[in-house]
Amino acid sequence: METAYVAALSFLFLFAIHRFLSRRHGKSSKHQPPPGPLAVPVLGHLHLLEKPFHHSISRLAARYGPVLSLRLGSRDAVVVSSPEHARECLIEHDVTFASRPHFPTMSLMTYGGTTIGNCRYGPRLRHLRRVSAEHLLSPRRVSAMQPAVATEVRAMVRRVCRAAASAPGGAARVELRRRLFELSLSALMETVARTKTSRAAGDADTDMSPEAQEFKESMDVLMPLLGAANTWDYVPMLRWFDVSGVKKKIAAAVSTRDALFRRLIDTERRRMLDGDDGTGSEENTSMIAVLLSLQKSKPETYTENLIMSLCYSMFAAGTETTAATTEWAMSLLLNHPNVMKKAQAEIDAVVGTSRLVTPDDVPRLRYLHCILNETFRLYPAVPLLVPHESIADCTVGGYHVPSGTLLIVNAYAIHRDPAAWTDPAVFRPERFQDGSAEGRLLIPFGMGRRKCPGDTISLRSLGLVLGTLIQCFDWEPVGGADKVDMAEGVGITLPRAVPLEAMCRPRQAMLDVLQKL
Repeated sequence: METAYVAALSFLFLFAIHRFLSRRHGKSSKHQPPPGPLAVPVLGHLHLLEKPFHHSISRLAARYGPVLSLRLGSRDAVVVSSPEHARECLIEHDVTFASRPHFPTMSLMTYGGTTIGNCRYGPRLRHLRRVSAEHLLSPRRVSAMQPAVATEVRAMVRRVCRAAASAPGGAARVELRRRLFELSLSALMETVARTKTSRAAGDADTDMSPEAQEFKESMDVLMPLLGAANTWDYVPMLRWFDVSGVKKKIAAAVSTRDALFRRLIDTERRRMLDGDDGTGSEENTSMIAVLLSLQKSKPETYTENLIMSLCYSMFAAGTETTAATTEWAMSLLLNHPNVMKKAQAEIDAVVGTSRLVTPDDVPRLRYLHCILNETFRLYPAVPLLVPHESIADCTVGGYHVPSGTLLIVNAYAIHRDPAAWTDPAVFRPERFQDGSAEGRLLIPFGMGRRKCPGDTISLRSLGLVLGTLIQCFDWEPVGGADKVDMAEGVGITLPRAVPLEAMCRPRQAMLDVLQKL
């Protein structure tokens, strides 16, 4: 085994040197690639990318420019870190960059790269987007989802109130991420599968139901293995040996996740066989039931694999990113109590103190939306977006980008570009008031043909969740600290390095409402 390892490494080393020299001598002014640092054999520039990757790439862009060329193991990549070049790639060259790269780890997690967020550009993507637009994320269905979200928000508020009532001084210590993840998953379970998450008797106030815990554990394994610089994806030799056991970790997590999806699908199929197909209108029928109905007429198109891939797309996009964005928003508000007070005053003025915020109230809470936009700007849920891949040669910033090149868009850097934003590192929701930030690029959901199709439901859900937390409770950092630590974690998404814990107590103005929940 050791001899084979050395031989393989030697071969790759010589091949990399040959490729590097041939690329250098083959360049012409017409096909000049973007600038970038000197690559090393086999690894390319992977050794320069420290976690979190968006910070490493930002440092390289500061040295080499907003259009940067990288060699990631066996793959060529171009990184854009400015608003104008992001628009050039995702608007002017929208079709050219409409595909996704094939990553081995991503393929294992996404049913062979067939989910809506990861499949290559072509007929399957168009079919998935059409199914989503017509049957899963239509305006009527998005509106029909809101009561389920509101129900879960009320349930979370009720649990937090009970925890506060039994805590010394009437202030509960709350780990928000666990509660936010369960809230998101519970609402999705209701709308995707007409299934309530369950708790054992006597556990009504626990943070996490068994289903939420099961899905979260699988996502906790999968998310850190995704990203723009996962060496297992870029150095084939590592896949041959799999020294770190990446494949086994992924397989175990995927098995757990898919077992949950199969139970949901089987349960809905049994209901339909028993004659229970929901309320009759599609927008009030579970998403799985809609897909199973389509499967009856076109079984070769609406396969079990396609239904599971759509379930995964909904659950992954609707839990991790929603929980993380709300957690970052609350972290920022804890560090800026004056903004929290201003948001509470707006809610009191628009909604009052005799009832909870409803989905219909959210569009009228303009300052709340400013807070969300500023949170998206500072802490985008996917800071490097999901990588694109070019399907034809093109020019970006005057540089040649050949077909098959990865495109990495550094949304984190674009949102903090000092040429576009005044005091870019400062949390200032007011910059979005009165449309003053219009024209500046804010791309937390991506842009162009591969923009996240669930942006509407995400915005509505985030507004309702964050608005209710602000309306119902007064919040403080744990232990009387002045500030919450804002250290960032790692992964394709942008989690906090340490889950947020905060002290909360019911607001005096809302006591009558909260006592009736």
